Amino acid sequence: MKWSRKDLLDLESLSVEEITMLLDTARSFREVLDRPIKKVPILRGKTIVNMFFEPSTRTSSSFDMAAKRLMADTVNISPRTSAVTKGETLLDTARNLEAMRIDLVVIRHSSSGAPHFLAKRIKAGVVNAGDGQHAHPTQGLLDIFTMREKRGRIEGLKVLIVGDVTHSRVARSNIHGLKKLGAEVAVCGPSTLIPVGIEELGARVFHKIEEALEWADVVNILRLQLERQKKGLLPTLREYSRMFCVTEERLKAAKPDVTIMHPGPMNRGVEIDPRVADGARSVILDQVTNGVAVRMAALYLLSGGDAPLSEAIRKEA
Repeated sequence: MKWSRKDLLDLESLSVEEITMLLDTARSFREVLDRPIKKVPILRGKTIVNMFFEPSTRTSSSFDMAAKRLMADTVNISPRTSAVTKGETLLDTARNLEAMRIDLVVIRHSSSGAPHFLAKRIKAGVVNAGDGQHAHPTQGLLDIFTMREKRGRIEGLKVLIVGDVTHSRVARSNIHGLKKLGAEVAVCGPSTLIPVGIEELGARVFHKIEEALEWADVVNILRLQLERQKKGLLPTLREYSRMFCVTEERLKAAKPDVTIMHPGPMNRGVEIDPRVADGARSVILDQVTNGVAVRMAALYLLSGGDAPLSEAIRKEA
């Protein structure tokens, strides 16, 4: 099966077959990451530009490493090194880079829709690495990939998303991807951090964390976005922690084999207890490792690669 899209902008617009192709391709690349030599020269000669206009550690490093594992050339651009600081528009920056014959642009931007805007105006493929509060497709994919590897399935799985759902592009991508693959999805948090109409996306709403934990097979805990608290959406961080922090005590109500996830960065002691984050049920570090494999898959498929590719990897390794 051949990937037919130029861009990867969200999970909402992808078919079940496309999401599955990305996940299956990522599984092959995940095997590569366990080898002594972790590189495959599949994208040798390709040039990938990482444009990150918001702070990022995991995502930017993951995309950069994914490209290098595939032996592509990379160019990394941040606001401090971009001509945007001199007044150049995002489009002009991208067109100038495209004139240097680049192949893919990975972009993170604070404005929702920025990757879509770019994708319509340049010939190079565009990968959305997070745009405003809209979407973060590769984070959604790596979360789903981790669930599938840990639990063996997605269909019928009960997935709980806890925390600041209103401001979370990760939550939206998870919901769209999980629902397409047949999972049951619920959200839990203060009413001020649960968007109105979330049920229309197929998500159940809990307001009591204990009831939500009892229901769930997987708990994906979102970062409480501290910068949002200036808007007065919560009385205090202490109040949030008291009501919604996922602790060892609260997990006594959960299933014994419940899987704990967090997209990072974590506010330890606010949305997640350190003992939970570092405990046996946590797959948080697995998410980070799997993120490289998922992004390798995305870069490979958008560069014209075929799926499945396990045979190709064996030949190239």
